[in-house]
Amino acid sequence: MKRRNLIAGLGAAGALAACSRTPSADCAQSSTNTTSKAETLEWKMYTTWPKNFPGLGTAAAFLAEKITAMSDGRLTVKVYGAGERVPALETFDAVSRGSAEMGHCAAYYWKGKSPAAPFFTSVPFGLTGQEMNGWLYFGGGLELWRELYANFNLVPFEAGNTGTQMGGWFNREINSLADLKGLKMRIPGLGGDVMQRLGVTTVNIPGGELFTSLQSGAIDATEWVGPYNDLAFGLYKAAKYYYYPGWQEPGPTLECIINKDAWDSLPADLQAIVSQACQATGSQMLAEYAARNQQALESLVNDHGVELRAFPDEVLAAIRDASEQVLKELVAEDAFSRKVYDSYQTYREQVRQASALAERAYLNARN
Repeated sequence: MKRRNLIAGLGAAGALAACSRTPSADCAQSSTNTTSKAETLEWKMYTTWPKNFPGLGTAAAFLAEKITAMSDGRLTVKVYGAGERVPALETFDAVSRGSAEMGHCAAYYWKGKSPAAPFFTSVPFGLTGQEMNGWLYFGGGLELWRELYANFNLVPFEAGNTGTQMGGWFNREINSLADLKGLKMRIPGLGGDVMQRLGVTTVNIPGGELFTSLQSGAIDATEWVGPYNDLAFGLYKAAKYYYYPGWQEPGPTLECIINKDAWDSLPADLQAIVSQACQATGSQMLAEYAARNQQALESLVNDHGVELRAFPDEVLAAIRDASEQVLKELVAEDAFSRKVYDSYQTYREQVRQASALAERAYLNARN
């Protein structure tokens, strides 16, 4: 161990000497870090999900394990599920102030902090999971996300995606717009704003409280994720009707947020490890949902008698119109939202044609 530390110290000294001879952007980044390669760090990760909950909680665990393994134990991450240290929806603030170094959550929960935040999870009738990754990594989305979160002392990363979700669970049939009026529904983000336009009373409660709230009648409907997660939560025991499509979350991105002071303290190689572990988590999670959702859907319908329903055309058209109104008003009132919206919409129009020619045309042909 002493020999390893000596070698690490000599390597660091050599790198510092090289930087002094040939300054570069990488060297400038490294020189601001205060943690040497010989040190070991222990970080806390707070999440908005129950610990080890299928898909969501296990993604956080996967991310922590990857960082620990890829760093050979130099950076270990301990995961705390929703409510273990702070309530689920206080994760953002806890990481911002440094109570935890990391968080695993979804940006649309923070709409109250910035109107632009939901764009970095999902917006109604927006991008699919694959398209979201294209916008974030190649369309300028990630740069805008980091510009926004810098105001909160945070550095965000893409770290998961569930793929297109379901429309939600309802304790009564939705045959017309009139059936929506008076419903009390859990639906966060911009989707909640849209449903309010149609006479729905909306609330934002964490996932761990959904089943009890639906079963007790505190809410009449809820959207959560999709068959894989909804089966695990037992939502079929509290509501009979399961609606599609998930217009509100066509490709929701999950985030890893890192306290900026903690991030800046990392040497460049650990920063690279964290970044790559986040991206690996996104790929792993999207693949898991693709594999698990159909199995879970068959179980919901065949084993538990769930009635699978499509939203009526009239309802879906009204939802689409309301979605456009919500977005127009949002960007008219907030300058940064306009900046993000312009980037998002430009990219969406570019990929819309390609998706229609490739993905949709192929799926139609396959069917």
